[in-house]
Amino acid sequence: MMMNRRTFSTALLAGAAASLVSSRGIAATQPPVKARNVVLVHGLFADGSCWSEVIPRLQAAGLNVTSVQNPLTTLPEAVAAAQRVLDRQDGPTVLVGHSFSGMIVTEAGVHPNVSALVYVAARAPDADEDYIALAKTYPTPPASAGIVFDGDEGRLNEAAFLRDFAGDIPEAKAKVLYAVQQPFHKQLLSGKTSHAAWRSKPSYYAVSTEDRTINPDLERFMAKRMGATTIEVKASHLALISQPEPIARLIIEATGRSE
Repeated sequence: MMMNRRTFSTALLAGAAASLVSSRGIAATQPPVKARNVVLVHGLFADGSCWSEVIPRLQAAGLNVTSVQNPLTTLPEAVAAAQRVLDRQDGPTVLVGHSFSGMIVTEAGVHPNVSALVYVAARAPDADEDYIALAKTYPTPPASAGIVFDGDEGRLNEAAFLRDFAGDIPEAKAKVLYAVQQPFHKQLLSGKTSHAAWRSKPSYYAVSTEDRTINPDLERFMAKRMGATTIEVKASHLALISQPEPIARLIIEATGRSE
């Protein structure tokens, strides 16, 4: 049967739209399920207290909040720590990750309790993707030069922490954050995700426009690829501390509730 030009064009556009949705996930087409639980996961150079500015804002909105203590050992062990917390939630839960813990959100986010994902200046790999190779396609952020190792344990030196990780935070406060920095194991960096939860869960992304730890254009690429609801915050890598209001609002939006 012959297909006229108009019919062919319509079919072509429909096919392209379907391809776009399948390649970017479903965030743009599926509203979030209402959730009362939020699970927060921290990344490198930090501990669970890095969410201390966001947590009270979420609690004031009536949300049940838990901050995971990421062991920073291996990716499977870090994912397992998040999964144990997700197992304890009593219903739909928004899973939020900062920085490296975007790897954990991407993997653990397939958990049945997870209703939506929020990435805060975070890694957002595809399944089996080599994130390090992806990051190398963008200019190297300055903080990378400040990573030092003591055997198998890595950390960020103080100068890089204050300048490139927490650059928009008052120095006295940034030094407190530096003091609670937890070292990570080299093996953690070699892990790959086997799932990409953002392909099946509504996703949200906060880009830090002044980020010197993850390239902001890489953040924009990952957010666009997943079809995430995206905001841009004029902040360092630690927007969750220097700009907690927009970060909290984005998380509340992901719960499907109003403030």
